This record gives sequence, C-alpha cells and structure tokens, in this order.
Amino acid sequence: MLKAKDIMSKKVICSKRETPVVEAIRVMSKNNITGIPVAEDDMTLVGVISEQDVLRLFHTYPDEHDRTVNDFMTQPAISFEEDESLLDICYCLRDNSIRRVPVTSNGKVTGIISRSDILKCILELCDKDNAEAVGAANNTER
Repeated sequence: MLKAKDIMSKKVICSKRETPVVEAIRVMSKNNITGIPVAEDDMTLVGVISEQDVLRLFHTYPDEHDRTVNDFMTQPAISFEEDESLLDICYCLRDNSIRRVPVTSNGKVTGIISRSDILKCILELCDKDNAEAVGAANNTER
C-alpha cells in the first residue's frame, strides 16, 4: 500500500507566522500553488495558509495591509505523517474540500501532497498496469 512519503513533494515552500500576508499571496501566485504550510524555524508545523484563507483579506481587512500570515492561517493544520496511507489522504482531501496537506515526521514538515500529486500517481499506476497487461499479452502470443 502506498504511503504519504511515496508520492509527497519534498520541495516544500513554507511560510512563517510573521510573514506579511501580502507576501504569502505573492509567493502562492508566483509559484502557482493554492496554499502553503506555516512552520517555525525548526520546521514544526503550526498551520496552513490557503487561497481560501486570504479571501477574507478582501472582505474583512481591505484597508489593513500590515496583517501577517498568523492572522489568516488555519490552525491546527490537517497533516499526515510520512508513513500514513495514501488512501487516508485521498479521503481527507475529498471529505474536507482541501487541495493539499502537509506531510510531517514527528510534527516537522517534510513534504506536501496535493490533489494533483495524487492524480499523477493514479496515472502512473494505470500506465504501469496497462504496460504489464500488454507485456503479458505479448508473452502469451509467442
């Protein structure tokens, strides 16, 4: 059974609590991502900031540009340990209408899994199964 560590992206862009929220928005936009984990200097996960979280900025704080990530982040963050089942992560993403979850080891961010990571994994598994089926058919034809 596949685990979080098998497909997680290890290059994780994180934010700090004290980062200006406008800077976090800039990072998400520049990197075409919908959210980022918020971590302490030692990579301990403290929350997640997402597009959905910052939509409140437009409505609630239109004249206050000095807000930080801490003012908007979701905490505690939903996260999974590296050895947790990929199927459990799929259920979580589906049932909670979220797009990504941080992956941790002893509470420290080590990766992230997005819906698109799971879709890529499904395609790889399907392609592998199709290749094996073609290979098996070719062996029986000889």
